[in-house]
Amino acid sequence: MTTAISAQGSKLEISGAIQAAKSITGLALGFPTIVTSPAHGFNNGDVVTFAALAGNTVLNGLTLVIKNKTANSYAVDVDTTGGAAYSAGGNATPVAWIKISNLLTFKGFDGQAAELDATNLDSTAKEYLLGLQDNGTFTFDVHRDFADAGQQAVDAAKRGATLKSFKLTLPNARTKTFNAYVKNSPLEGAVDQLVKTTGVNLRITGDVVDA
Repeated sequence: MTTAISAQGSKLEISGAIQAAKSITGLALGFPTIVTSPAHGFNNGDVVTFAALAGNTVLNGLTLVIKNKTANSYAVDVDTTGGAAYSAGGNATPVAWIKISNLLTFKGFDGQAAELDATNLDSTAKEYLLGLQDNGTFTFDVHRDFADAGQQAVDAAKRGATLKSFKLTLPNARTKTFNAYVKNSPLEGAVDQLVKTTGVNLRITGDVVDA
């Protein structure tokens, strides 16, 4: 039986305004770190910035992606194994997400790691190591809606050369969250066709987090 999923119902979002902070009441140290935050309301793939944690302060100042959420806890990919115990306080401040409406197609995460030539005079054939991963680009097409807040936010990010967070949510609730610059947002029209913005090119910088 196939395990394939339909792309229908996929959602792409861009980060918006900073929202109200949610209180933290505990940390379970390890990898990942488990954060206790009663009724936090976050979803997998959300982006939050941590502050004011006492005892174990490793998360303070970090902006991280939420994974494995439950009603009162979630995980972040930071290794706090062997660190100081959490003692009190702390909060996580999320960004709002703005849906980019009328999504038609998407593709991306097409980069690859650099090849580092490790060949030396003892080698009997060319030898390589892999360098840092380049996560490449993410492109998408939409039917144009000049009143849509998500499409407006994409245009604003392009004009301002502003680094933004993006979250792709698939119909099976799996998410990919990443930071990117909007390089272009071309407009397309033709006889007897809807106006589109096609080949919007996002240059990914940093990691892509699956949740």
